[in-house]
Amino acid sequence: MPSLTRAEAAARAELLRVSAYHVDLDLSAARDSAHFGSTTTVRFSCTRPGSSTFAELRATSIVAARLNGAPLPAEAYADGRLQLTDLRADNELVVHAEMPYSNTGEGLHKFTDPEDGEVYLYAKAGQTFAPDIFACFDQPDLKATIRLAVTAPATAEGDPSRAQWTVLANGAGTQVAPGRWEFADTPVISTYLMTVVAGPYHGRHIVHDGVPLGVYCRRSLAAQLDKDSEELFRITVACLDRYHELFQIRYPFGKYDQVFVPEFPAGAEENPGCVTVREELLFRSAATAVEREFRAMVIAHEMAHMWFGNLVTLRWWDDIWLNESFAEYMGWRVTAEVTEFTGAWTNFAIIRKGWGYTADQLPSTHPVAPEHVETTELARLNFDGISYAKGASVLRQLVAWVGDDAFLRGVRAFFQAHAYGNATLADLLAAISEASGRDLTGWAEAWLRRPQVNTLRPEVTIGPDGRYREVTVVQTAPPTYPTLRPHRIGIGVYDVELRHRVEVALDPVVDGGRTPVPELTGVEAGRLLLLNDGDLTYAKIRFDPASRAELAALLPSMVDPLARALVWSAAMDATRDAELPAVEFMALAMAGLPVETAEAVFDGTLRFAREVVAKKYLRPALRPAAMTELAAACQRALRAASPGSSRQLAAARGLSQCAGLEEVELLAAWLAGRQLPPELTLDADLRWTVLYRLVVIGAAGEAEIAAELDRDPSALGAEHAARCRAAVPSAEAKARAWDTILHDDQSSARLVTAAAEGFWQPEQEQLTEEYVPRYFAEMPAMAARRPSGTARLVARFAFPQYAVSAQTVAAAEAMLAREDISPTLRRVVLDETDELRRALAAREIS
Repeated sequence: MPSLTRAEAAARAELLRVSAYHVDLDLSAARDSAHFGSTTTVRFSCTRPGSSTFAELRATSIVAARLNGAPLPAEAYADGRLQLTDLRADNELVVHAEMPYSNTGEGLHKFTDPEDGEVYLYAKAGQTFAPDIFACFDQPDLKATIRLAVTAPATAEGDPSRAQWTVLANGAGTQVAPGRWEFADTPVISTYLMTVVAGPYHGRHIVHDGVPLGVYCRRSLAAQLDKDSEELFRITVACLDRYHELFQIRYPFGKYDQVFVPEFPAGAEENPGCVTVREELLFRSAATAVEREFRAMVIAHEMAHMWFGNLVTLRWWDDIWLNESFAEYMGWRVTAEVTEFTGAWTNFAIIRKGWGYTADQLPSTHPVAPEHVETTELARLNFDGISYAKGASVLRQLVAWVGDDAFLRGVRAFFQAHAYGNATLADLLAAISEASGRDLTGWAEAWLRRPQVNTLRPEVTIGPDGRYREVTVVQTAPPTYPTLRPHRIGIGVYDVELRHRVEVALDPVVDGGRTPVPELTGVEAGRLLLLNDGDLTYAKIRFDPASRAELAALLPSMVDPLARALVWSAAMDATRDAELPAVEFMALAMAGLPVETAEAVFDGTLRFAREVVAKKYLRPALRPAAMTELAAACQRALRAASPGSSRQLAAARGLSQCAGLEEVELLAAWLAGRQLPPELTLDADLRWTVLYRLVVIGAAGEAEIAAELDRDPSALGAEHAARCRAAVPSAEAKARAWDTILHDDQSSARLVTAAAEGFWQPEQEQLTEEYVPRYFAEMPAMAARRPSGTARLVARFAFPQYAVSAQTVAAAEAMLAREDISPTLRRVVLDETDELRRALAAREIS
């Protein structure tokens, strides 16, 4: 099916007005069949009668299709498009089709629970998969009401072998006969927001402020949902109340369900009235505070979409930021404001924002709000760290510039003006400009229309009296995108604690990129001068030489976790840019990690030290010692943690992921239930983490994996086992895993991706070196055959990321020179090759 172009969507939006969809899905044979029935009636008008257009549908077969009562010829359907000719002023299209269930998490996904054999279904229509479910005009600015009816498997009364099915959708539903469900019309929504969820789901319910709230999961996870439901509802209620207060428009979609679904390919999906969430966020094992905080943010993020994206929807996919940047910003903001996770911005600074910085420096970087995204396939690639983390950071900077009151007044006016319609960047900027009294045209051009990230460096002169004589902030930009931006930042003077702080506006139009800070003249110098203190802007920061020399001694004792997060983030950026040697970063990690009490900072720093520095940026001869040092740091953190605490769990996971041959005996003892730290529970997921590391270093194999899968026969257990089996250091195991990665279309996409995740290991370079050229030779066929979302994940995880050499770069460049590779694969290889170049540069100075 060809990707819808921007021009095609604009022409169709000018031609059509869609009023209503009636969708009737026959899922009655779901337990046994690979297909379902879909009957759609679409009512729409045409501004130029006699014209032609097309609807989208990805069907196994079309049983019947009629336009205004006349059958459509068979040749009208080709390549996922149903051609419609000789349109009237008012039209009715009726399509009855057989549709395939999906195993990728996109379209109508079918999952069989390995624990009890029950079948579960859920629909993911966004961003381009509504035609996998029903015939439609699949673009965001052709909004319509959707009325849904579903025939689900009916369970005979008294049959103990089958559980009763529940069916959920965007609107409130009623079971009108055994297996038959009918749902209320939705308000006008875009096709990508339609969903249906069906199966023997277990649910809990409350009503708050007149809004029915529900949470659901698979039957085999009922105990976890019952345990967590109080927290889930508490956070949901707090977020709902806060959004009512902030936006002053009530939640517009009736009920609000959140359904934890299996094998979901994203974090969650903001379907109005029925949010789907990856079920890993319904924790079956012990969770750290960071994981619970992230779940709270996901709840807040998806609820923000009910206004940003659902009530007011982007006109076309070049305005993804109107959906995702705002939901990301509001998600972290409201999590910090109304939940127990008041330090959420620290997590954002060290983990989430780093995702944005990394994405923004890749060859595929793009503006937060690009002027033109030509196709839906290209648009899907922009759901990345730029649209989420950078966009949220830019909005935080916007709030710092115009003030929170003006920002919220503008947002409210935007909602009022465009409710149940579509809008663009210009519409939002006009609303905030009017509310704030500021012309945001220049600000938007610099921040939203131009890519890449600035770097802020301090130039410092200290007098003999120990006071600052002169401080200047120097802003630079990469030569490929030489844009200097206005920033409003804090500058902190630190010893162990903050001693002095000033706020500064950097305006390159006025100062040309060099901003003196006279407010610091005469202030007693500290051990650290920290730019962007408070993390209000989006920029890489660097340190003056005196501050850099103090980092290893100062980091372990700095009081403010957000300040520590900013220091660590700056050190990571400098290491990626080959300005800070990898060995120097490791020295910082050894000083700071063992005593780091903020779990987000511990997790983010350890992950970068392990996955990037030790495994890629250090020369191979230095890698074993680095992993040993990281394991020792985790051991120290583990000993210092309170028994049974979240920090203890984070340190235990860290040790399990860094362990070398020296720790084999300890990890094996843990699996046997011995030598465990006090009150640490070795639950299913921690057991798999331990086993995975033992497999990688050759201390466990197929026998241990099979035994663990017998112990944990769940869906997540199967994913862990697939990852472990791909990591077994044997030629036979690698051959089987590679065949799965390239050719297995029967297993779920999650199992294939797990195999790709486990395949490459830096400890196994010689074993896998023959697969490096095979990646570049064989991956194009895989990417052409599989759906783009699955292809993107598989291609990324299967990329030979640890084969850091000029030869690998050359092989990648040769592949990129081909004209027959998909845009999805091209982007993956382009970006991953840039990471290889960074690793090569880092090795040159380490």
